[in-house]
Formats: sequence, structure tokens, C-alpha cells
Amino acid sequence: MNPATPVFFIGNIPICGDAILAPMDGYSDWPFRSLCRSLGSAMSYTEFVKSDDIVHLFRRVRARLTYEESERPVTFQIYGDDPEVMLEAALIAQDLGPDIIDINMGCPAKSVAHRGCGVGLMRTPEKIGQIFAKLTARLSVPVTGKMRLGWDDCISYREVAHIVEDNGAALIALHGRTKNQGYGGQANWDAIAEVKSLVKIPLIGNGDVKRVEDIRRMKEYTGCDAVMIGRGAIANPWIFSGIDRENVSPEQVRETMREHLEKNVAFYGEDDGERLFRKHAMHYLGLHSLNREARKNILRKRPPGEYLDILREIEAQMI
Repeated sequence: MNPATPVFFIGNIPICGDAILAPMDGYSDWPFRSLCRSLGSAMSYTEFVKSDDIVHLFRRVRARLTYEESERPVTFQIYGDDPEVMLEAALIAQDLGPDIIDINMGCPAKSVAHRGCGVGLMRTPEKIGQIFAKLTARLSVPVTGKMRLGWDDCISYREVAHIVEDNGAALIALHGRTKNQGYGGQANWDAIAEVKSLVKIPLIGNGDVKRVEDIRRMKEYTGCDAVMIGRGAIANPWIFSGIDRENVSPEQVRETMREHLEKNVAFYGEDDGERLFRKHAMHYLGLHSLNREARKNILRKRPPGEYLDILREIEAQMI
């Protein structure tokens, strides 16, 4: 595939690739997101940001909407349950220059869903219609939505897909699980295929893509325009370069870890950057393959500057 050839369009925005890093709270921050984009993710989604916080606490959440030009197309993902506040937040966010605004209708966390946001919105399809109608009428950038199948007692993805499209959305991303499933069980690729047959706008499929071959399988099985990868990319961001984890060389691991750590330190500062990188280091190095002492070395708080030395010691054991 020619990386400069659009695979599909979101509105008038060309997307030159079929594998995309999923927006993940605590993971798709600027350091990791920009790293995945450089490895081949076709576009960038920010971590979700609460619409009320954008309106009332903008300085506090501004950093979550950080991006660099090389990440484009860039999608800001926001969440909330009040159509008017969502519109106000989207207009503020739009001033920062994203290519796309996305509405989160999929987060299953209790603190989000049980307040009527995230997948909680899928219990109120009329409100979803109001949100998309308001945003698509006022914004100058495409508006998209990421959703799930619904709740076990309220499977609403068919209705919501139609409502989203009918109210001007330029794309749907569908995670083939219910709220109750969380991230467990098997993703329903049949439902993804069904939604693809129901709508005319592009569809991104999400769920159970862990290997390079899964990208092809999901596209062939569902007909989706692209595949979104979440947990499968945390331990293997090289999947966006078409490489499964077992084929990543120690040298590639070292290079990627160092780049990621440098980005973390540049973005968060030395102390927080090193602290927040620990969870990534555990994935990069393989939690289950490390002995107890190695795990303790990664997680232990250390003076600034010492952390990279510890990583180098562990890296040497990988060769």
C-alpha cells in the first residue's frame, strides 16, 4: 500500500492507512500517540477530555489536547451528556486546530458511563442525535463518533449508527463489545459487519486486533474501512509498521523505549515522565518474562536520571 494514497476520507480529510491507534485514557497521550503515528498509525486520536472541563477548567486539561503537526490528521475526542455544553466545548477545542472532533460513546468506566456519558449515552439515542445535530451544524471540521454495541439490556448500536449518520457524522468507530463486557470476552465482528452494511459513511472496526494478520482478517470479515487497535498496541506499537511482537529485534525495542522515555520527560518533566513511563517499560520488556528483581527495578522510585541506566541493564539481558 502506498502510504500517500488515501484509503478513505473523513469528510474531506484523507486517511492514508488502515490501522489506527485507539484513544485510551492514560495511554494515548502525546508521547505514546506521536510514537505510534511515527510507526505507521494512520491518524491520531487524543485521550478523551470531559466537555465540562474544557468549558470550565480549560487550563487544567489543555495539555491533553497537545499534538504536533506530523501527527495530522489529529482527532480530539471529547465526552459529556449535555448537548449545549458539548457544543461549547467543541467550539473551544476547534480553535486549537484539530482536523476532526470525535464524540466518545464507548467508555465503559462506571465513573463515566453511569453518569450518562461514554457508553451511557447509548441509553439515550435522542440525546445523541441532538449532540451530533448541534455540532455538525456549527463546527467547520468533521464530527465523528466512537461507540460500543450498547448495554446487555439495551443493545442500541443499530439505532445509534443510523442516528449518528442522519445527524451529519462523517465516520463511526465501533468497538464490538457491550458496556458489560468491558474489555473481556470476544469482540463481535458480525455486529461490525452489520453496521458497515447499514451506513454509507466510513466505519472503523475495533476489538480483538492483536496481530498484524488480524488487521487483514477484520477488514475482510467486516468490510470496515480501517481497524482501530487499543490494547494490542500497548505492548507492540510496531504493529503499525506491520511487525508482530516476536519479530521485533532487541535493538528496535531499545530505540523505541528511549524515544518514548525522552518524549515522556519532555512532556511531563523528569520526575513525572519517568514515573509514568514505568507501565510502558513493563509492556515493552514483557512483564511475564522478567524476574522479580527486574520488575522491582522498573517500578521502584529513583532519583532523576537513574531510570535510564536501569533500563539499559535490563536491555542488556535481552540480547
